Amino acid sequence: MTLPPTASIAEQMDDGRLVAPSASKNANALCQVLRDFAPKTGRAVELASGTGQHCVAFAKACPNLIWVPTDIDEARLASIAIYVSDAQLENLTLPVKLDATKAGWSASTGKLNLIVLVNLLHLISAEHARTAMDEVSQALAPGGMFLLYGPFKREGALISEGDARFHESLINADREIGYKDDTEILNWACDSGLVVDQILEMPANNLSFVIRKPK
Repeated sequence: MTLPPTASIAEQMDDGRLVAPSASKNANALCQVLRDFAPKTGRAVELASGTGQHCVAFAKACPNLIWVPTDIDEARLASIAIYVSDAQLENLTLPVKLDATKAGWSASTGKLNLIVLVNLLHLISAEHARTAMDEVSQALAPGGMFLLYGPFKREGALISEGDARFHESLINADREIGYKDDTEILNWACDSGLVVDQILEMPANNLSFVIRKPK
């Protein structure tokens, strides 16, 4: 998989942590969705945690959930560990290496009450996205919630010039990646045994899907 430079913008600080402007901008909006819809207690995993900025914000927003950040990239895992160590939150663990696109990861997590996935689906193939959805379904406990966030097409259409440019840069780098459609998410969730409760418009033309596993 090849990504254009615009796909992942993060600056490395002197101490090794990464800072992504997009994570700084969307953290508050995502935390509000979690406050409104997330289970109050239980176990939560953030897939593809990236820099580590989000997991600290999420753990503060939902202090009665035990949060486990994950990623597959060593530099990002190191960055996450720095954020976690600095935050000193009792409900936030050190990161775990996990590939959200690989079949079988759900067997290693135990049953989860919440799974969060931010800004990944446009960077992976449809096949990998469906694998991730299937694994999320298997990892969730009955009644558990999946928060999926990112840029998406709306009924096959890109809704802004900026989205069109970004999508084009993605598919020019790799024809297998690019924006997924909101109707695809509905179908994939259904195929995986999940139910989409809410589709929320978010800042910067993004969407949040509040998805649940039936009890």
